[in-house]
Amino acid sequence: MAPFIILISSFLILRLIGVLGIAYFDRWETSLQSAVALMFLFTATAHWGRRRLDLIKMVPPSVPNPALMVTITGILEIIGAIGLLIPFTSNIASIGLALLLIIMFPANIYAARKGSTIDGKPTTPLFLRTILQIIFLTAVILAG
Repeated sequence: MAPFIILISSFLILRLIGVLGIAYFDRWETSLQSAVALMFLFTATAHWGRRRLDLIKMVPPSVPNPALMVTITGILEIIGAIGLLIPFTSNIASIGLALLLIIMFPANIYAARKGSTIDGKPTTPLFLRTILQIIFLTAVILAG
């Protein structure tokens, strides 16, 4: 739920900053690109922090080398977040992040069915996670 809160709150704050006169954030598109980038930078921190082991446990057993997959997806989240902020690469970054969300969704399904926890808190229930996933995908596509 934290990524959703970061996405929405940062978008609203950036839009307000745009309305108050910072020209870069005067358009909803640049505010959304920055908000999505902030969300992915936040989620990437879990790939190396104290939540890393919880993310590794979320990887379905059919995926080889879960620790490496968590590292790779974290790196891709960072690259995608930076790519969104560069006009020349924002479209390809948007597509890459959308694909990454789709590819990683089975881990969310597995974690919800297994009753996994992240940092001691239960993972988001599957129905709500699916709705959030649709919101994230929509935001990423619109950001591109």
